[in-house]
Amino acid sequence: MNEKVKAWLVKAFEDYTAMKMLLQSTQKEFITSAICFHAQQFVEKLLKAFLTYHDVPFSKTHILEVLKQKCLEIDDTFQNLEFKNLSQYAVEIRYPDVFYLPTIEEANECVKLAEDVKDFILKKLGLIEEEILKWIEEFKER
Repeated sequence: MNEKVKAWLVKAFEDYTAMKMLLQSTQKEFITSAICFHAQQFVEKLLKAFLTYHDVPFSKTHILEVLKQKCLEIDDTFQNLEFKNLSQYAVEIRYPDVFYLPTIEEANECVKLAEDVKDFILKKLGLIEEEILKWIEEFKER
């Protein structure tokens, strides 16, 4: 596997780990925006890993639908991916200008969407999660 793809996947799994840890917190009802943010970031980086794997350039964007369109140029089964409103958690929710605290149900839905995309992308790349966990250990040793 190409080192750039590995790096995208390692970075993605940082967000995945953070998302899962936050979801298990006793304060999870208060930190739902952080859970949703990490879910969005996880999906974004998974899509960018897939595009990098296929040597498809992409712009600096947090909008998942834009990345999905690029993925569709490679594989039309990406049409089946559903992000709902996950893109909204990339930027706006991080700032107090428009204060919004997602419900725990919304956070759980974001996590479910992110896990569905994880399973989809890893299958497309012919990977299992354990391989990425090994790469994380390799990156930590550098």
